[in-house]
Amino acid sequence: MKNLKLIYIALLSLVVAACSDRTRSSEGKNEDGGKKPSEIAFADDGEFLDWLQRTHFNYMWDGAETTSGLAPERIHLDNVYPQNDRDVVTTGGSGFGIAGIITAMDRGFISRQDGVGRLDKIADYLAKADRHHGVWPHWIDGPTGRTVPFGQKDNGGDLVESSFLMTGLLCAREYLKDGNEQEKAVADKIDRLWREMEFDWYTQGGKDVLYWHWSPDYGWEMNFPLEGYNECLITYILGASSPTHPIPASAYHKGWARSGGIVSDKQFMGLPLVLKYNGAEDTGGPLFWAHYSYIGLDPRGLKDDYADYWQLLTSHAKSDYLYCVANPKGFKGYGEDCWGLTASYSPGGYSAHAPNNDLGVITPTAALSSFPYTPEESMRAARHFYDKGERYRGKYGFYDAFSDQQNWVLPRYLAIDQLTIAPMIENHRSGLLWSLFMGAPEIQEGLKKLGFTTSNTPQ
Repeated sequence: MKNLKLIYIALLSLVVAACSDRTRSSEGKNEDGGKKPSEIAFADDGEFLDWLQRTHFNYMWDGAETTSGLAPERIHLDNVYPQNDRDVVTTGGSGFGIAGIITAMDRGFISRQDGVGRLDKIADYLAKADRHHGVWPHWIDGPTGRTVPFGQKDNGGDLVESSFLMTGLLCAREYLKDGNEQEKAVADKIDRLWREMEFDWYTQGGKDVLYWHWSPDYGWEMNFPLEGYNECLITYILGASSPTHPIPASAYHKGWARSGGIVSDKQFMGLPLVLKYNGAEDTGGPLFWAHYSYIGLDPRGLKDDYADYWQLLTSHAKSDYLYCVANPKGFKGYGEDCWGLTASYSPGGYSAHAPNNDLGVITPTAALSSFPYTPEESMRAARHFYDKGERYRGKYGFYDAFSDQQNWVLPRYLAIDQLTIAPMIENHRSGLLWSLFMGAPEIQEGLKKLGFTTSNTPQ
């Protein structure tokens, strides 16, 4: 099966190309205490992790779209935007950002009152925004709440992006449900949104597989069944867990797991692949596949008929690191403190960087969001990215990507890259989001239904 993210790559491939020959540096003060990043001294790794989380979370906070409180698809500090889309918000990236709001509240980066207020605003907005059988589109026009087509036929529900969104929302529901009256009210609003998602509709009439898209104008013409392995596991976890519109276990086993065909016996960089990565069966895919479904889903001790998920994910992250250290293409800059291949901008446009698609581009989120799997390697990379200086970072953290080989970096950000960083670092530090998501009763029932076991099942 072709990588389902090819649509994203094709649509965004021209975003950077028009000005990829330019490099820009970030100058002046940022919003971290009014100091330039180079002037900030960190007493220890804990302070540095605080800076990483707070600064990258800021994309969802100060950088949020005004009407919705959600995450813009992209923020370009050079003010060069494709198709004048600066008001477009992204559902999946916003889910990661909501997880970041919980992290920021818990860490004291923002007040609990402010965080609850933003979550309340978001819940109200999402209730009024376009939905398609309870599922939001990939892109929403922030000011109006209307669907913005991701492509001609992709103008309806996007089950994958909406699952990323709902993961963050369910973490928020669990965080707030035993709080004060306002917090309980927000949790109730989220619960209604969750119950209105029609996962069973996205089986295209009862087939044993979930489908990514449905359009009110084009029906099922996009025709992308969600077959593993890629970033989409969470759709099946949520679908099986739905209290109102559940999918049968057979959809997971026959569709996602391909009746057992998902299992791999291959190795890459001396480590087991465990599962067959779509389009990258010999090397493993881009690292966002190890992040998006695991913002809330705790892989520690998680097993089913096909995989030990902690082994799967640690092997994925470590093999990416080892590949970059080996650097078979001889790209400038790669090494023990500079690694990380995942989908991001590049000099030629958006691309799903991975060992089988190595263009000499390092994407900071790849290493930073892998902190739970590769803590020492990720810390070395984080320190190195910081020490590269202000040309590589700005008010929302490290810029999306860079290539030392081509002396290329632009002051641009993508929500789906920036906003996994704070939550995944938090899962490394405290396991907060994993604990919240796994503590939801429906999720525990859904996991049992699909045959998962875990050594970290909440009591």
